[in-house]
Order: sequence, then structure tokens, then C-alpha cells
Amino acid sequence: MTEKLQVLKAEIADTKISLKVDESYPVSQLTPKGQILVDSDSFAFIYIAEKEDEYVYIVLHKDIWPSIKEGLAANLKLYLSNGQDNLELIDWKEEMEYLIDNIEGNGNYGEEMEQAVTSVFS
Repeated sequence: MTEKLQVLKAEIADTKISLKVDESYPVSQLTPKGQILVDSDSFAFIYIAEKEDEYVYIVLHKDIWPSIKEGLAANLKLYLSNGQDNLELIDWKEEMEYLIDNIEGNGNYGEEMEQAVTSVFS
């Protein structure tokens, strides 16, 4: 079974972006996989992590894309945080750059998703 973890907000400080999730979520139990998927229906990018033997989809909704764009431009590290524990989400920059390049001008993701990505990241 796959669990979806909603990012509540993104904060940029110093050399990192912190993706804030619910304080009660056990961030320290996750293992980042370094892969990102596209959820065109929800206008989101999905960072994949594992907890025990199941996948956890960390949902990066359109609301936080401007922070992601800033992090890409400034080469910032990306962390998942519940306020106490922080987990670095490895390989996020390479994955995001690849997906953004692939989505722009590509109708396979749906016209609305393509427009949403282009409006934020171009």
C-alpha cells in the first residue's frame, strides 16, 4: 500500500528548503529514494520515499512550486521536516530539472499540467 504525505508549506532558510509536514509524522522512519513522479491530475510532483516495506509519496503541490524553483536556481538542499526531525531528500534537483525539461512542450502530461509547470518554472 502507498501512503500520501502532504507537504503543508515550504520554507527557505540559508542553504536549504524545508518542506513542512504534520508534527506527528515520523519523518525519521523514512528512507529517501531519489525519484520524483508527476501527478498531472493533482498538479503535483511526488517525491518517493520508503517506510519499512511500503512507499510514501511526498506530495509537492503547485502551491510550493515557487519555493522549489528558487531552490533549483540557488542549488539548495531539500529537506522534509516535522519541526523536530529533518530528512534530506536526495537527488531532488536532478529529478526536478529532468521532469521540468520533459514536461515543457510535451502534451503527454496534459495541457493544464504543461501550462502550470511552464507558468512557474519558465
